[in-house]
Amino acid sequence: MLIKGVEGKIIKDSRGDQTIEVSIKTDAGKFSASAPNGKSKGKYEAKPYIKSITKDIEALEKISDYFSEEYFEKFDDLMRLEDTVKGHIGANTLFAFESAVLKAISKEQKKEIWELINPNQRKFPRFVGNSIGGGLHSETAKKPDFQEFLLIPDTGSPHENFRVNLESKEKEKQILKAKDQKFSEKKNDENAWVTSLNEKEVLEILSELGIPFGIDAAASSFYKRKKYHYKNPQLDRTPEEQIMYMKNLLKNFSMLYVEDPFDEEDFESFAKLLKEFPNTLIVGDDLTVTNYKRLEKAIEMKSINALIVKPNQNGSLIEVSRVVELAKSKGIKTVFSHRSGETKEDIITDLAFGFGADFLKCGITGKEREVKIRRLIEIEKGLKKKN
Repeated sequence: MLIKGVEGKIIKDSRGDQTIEVSIKTDAGKFSASAPNGKSKGKYEAKPYIKSITKDIEALEKISDYFSEEYFEKFDDLMRLEDTVKGHIGANTLFAFESAVLKAISKEQKKEIWELINPNQRKFPRFVGNSIGGGLHSETAKKPDFQEFLLIPDTGSPHENFRVNLESKEKEKQILKAKDQKFSEKKNDENAWVTSLNEKEVLEILSELGIPFGIDAAASSFYKRKKYHYKNPQLDRTPEEQIMYMKNLLKNFSMLYVEDPFDEEDFESFAKLLKEFPNTLIVGDDLTVTNYKRLEKAIEMKSINALIVKPNQNGSLIEVSRVVELAKSKGIKTVFSHRSGETKEDIITDLAFGFGADFLKCGITGKEREVKIRRLIEIEKGLKKKN
């Protein structure tokens, strides 16, 4: 597949914020892909754009002719693309560009995108669905301090897991109506229920549903001047008190999954929690930001046993591949994840499936979330037909 031209344009994400769509003209046709936006960002994430979206679009136009002699036919060929664009475009633009290239290769070769990564893959990731929200994703004054309350069913089938999540989210609505006088059926950035309850009260609701669940505390978002500043109820916790609080929550609620329970610099606290709760998934996101060196440090310090993979945090799909390979070699579970500002792009599902991810975190409802869920169900149906 030869690239005959590259262009970018500004589109809107699910929050109405600007993001980028990259289109390529090839001898196999025209292909486009877009990148999402995160609101809760780790300090060590790669820059989404070198200076701005506009500057990245200009850079794409300047380097458009560089690829006319380059032939792309497999996933690893992206390395040559990255060598060409390095320093010219940011992570969001690179992710969208590489995604468009994978779409073109798959079309030309009459393969699914995931087959370019691993044609023998048969393992389905479990859905991690944000069902009730707080933190930076919810704009109400009174809300849980933790950012996400997650449902993680395990039926063995993407289709069935989706059904369970939909039913459970509906049950939550009825419970919230009874327990939260301020509940008005509003949804936040990720289409999760908005509530005025605190994290303990929400965890009690999740405990009633009878399926595995967890949290994304996004603790860096309320950590300042060496303390965790809670607002519901209002109190400050030292790092030591935060460890005790997280331990108590894990003792009182049988959580499968705990993401970013501490600040993004605090590898030690992650390690202490993991040591005491080795059977709980202690997940790094802001801690590790899909970055090879940060993951190496987390492995060395035994800070995590699960890792969030957000391709646009890094930009380079070759680096994403290296991060996943390292995680797997050390027995660390991988969780491919959407962002709070999403588009209708569904390639993350093919990437998650192709790389053999253990989980796919992509919300539960909302058109930008459901397109990713339905893509995994489509892959499931396709494989059933083959078998």
